[in-house]
Amino acid sequence: MRGRHGGHHERHNHDDSCRERHAHGRHGAGRFEGGFASPGAFRAGRKLSSADLQLLILALLARQPAHGYELIRTIEELSGGFYVPSPGMIYPALTYLDEIGHAMAQADGNKKLFSITDAGRAALEADRAGADRIIEGLGRIGSKMDAVRDVIEGRGPASGEDPEAHGHHALEIARQAIKASLFHKRGCSPQEAARLADILRRAVDEINRG
Repeated sequence: MRGRHGGHHERHNHDDSCRERHAHGRHGAGRFEGGFASPGAFRAGRKLSSADLQLLILALLARQPAHGYELIRTIEELSGGFYVPSPGMIYPALTYLDEIGHAMAQADGNKKLFSITDAGRAALEADRAGADRIIEGLGRIGSKMDAVRDVIEGRGPASGEDPEAHGHHALEIARQAIKASLFHKRGCSPQEAARLADILRRAVDEINRG
C-alpha cells in the first residue's frame, strides 16, 4: 500500500497551489518522517506522507463508513485544526484504496460512502502501531492548538495550572505554529508572499506596542 501509491499522490501534491497547501491553516502533502511522534513536528513543519494518510483513512473507516468530506472534518478535529487535508488529497487516496481493494465505495445519493474491506482491515492490522501513533500524534497537536487558541482568545490557565508556565508554554507553541505555517507557504506566489509579509509586519507592530 505504501510504495505503490507514493508517485501517484505526488502529482496531486505538486499541483496544489500555495493556498491549497495551507488551506484552513495546515493540510499536508509530503513526507512526515516518523509520523506525528514528536512535538518537533511544529518546528520542522512536517506533514503526513501519502502512505500515512492512506493508513489514517483506513483507521478512520474501520470506526465507521464515511464520505470524503467527513474524513477531512474528522482529521481537522483530531488535530485541533492544524492538519486539514484538501479534497485533492483525500479523494485520490480514497480512489486508490478502492482500486486495491482496501476500501469500497457505495453510491449515497450524489455522493460516495466509503467503507473498509476485509483486505483493508488486514492491511490496517499489519501496521496498527503506525496508525495508532499517527492518531495519538494528531491528538497531541490538537492539545497544543488549544493552548494557542487560549492565548488568542484571552483564556487563562486551567484550574490548578501555574499561570506563568501556561503563558510561556502557549507562547512557545504559538511561535512554533507560525514557523510551521511559514514553512508550508514556501514557493507561494509573489502576491501571497506580500500578503504574508503584511500580516507579519502588523504582528510585529502589535508585539512592540505591548
